[in-house]
Amino acid sequence: MSVLRIPVSPNDHVQGDPNTAKIVLVEYGDYQCPYCGHAFPLVKRFAEEHSDEVAFIFRNFPLTDSHEYAMAAATIAEAAGKQGKFWEMHDLIYNNQNMLNEDMLKECIKALKLDIHKVENDITTANLQDKIETDFEGGVRSGVNGTPSFFVNNQKWEDYDGTYDSFIDLLS
Repeated sequence: MSVLRIPVSPNDHVQGDPNTAKIVLVEYGDYQCPYCGHAFPLVKRFAEEHSDEVAFIFRNFPLTDSHEYAMAAATIAEAAGKQGKFWEMHDLIYNNQNMLNEDMLKECIKALKLDIHKVENDITTANLQDKIETDFEGGVRSGVNGTPSFFVNNQKWEDYDGTYDSFIDLLS
């Protein structure tokens, strides 16, 4: 079984407290992947309904060979994070995944009232690309070969079957 090679750190996007949570759920995801799009509302519901027991961490794993806008979406989400709105952008992209393209990402920036000049500057710096690459490389080192890939308490979770019940089973 694969293990999470890069521990959860302050560099991650985290909902909940990984130090006290019963379940630390790490997702390696791609914003354009239809399977990630299917998992998104399930993960969101699970993390919200069980916020006292679950910490959720999202890491970028853009499959650029298959998904034309995956890297752009990851970059915009990271740029939003620099303005304190990573999760809002994350949710907005997934909620509109069927329309994902550059124009949609620009609309997301406007919808969240982000400073467009700061976003434009941030996406041209190496910092965001380095963050995405670090996420990706950590996934590869941990045995990720597709999306979504989940780790539960540092172990690769092989029992996700695309249903909400598979998340609920983690609590038992």
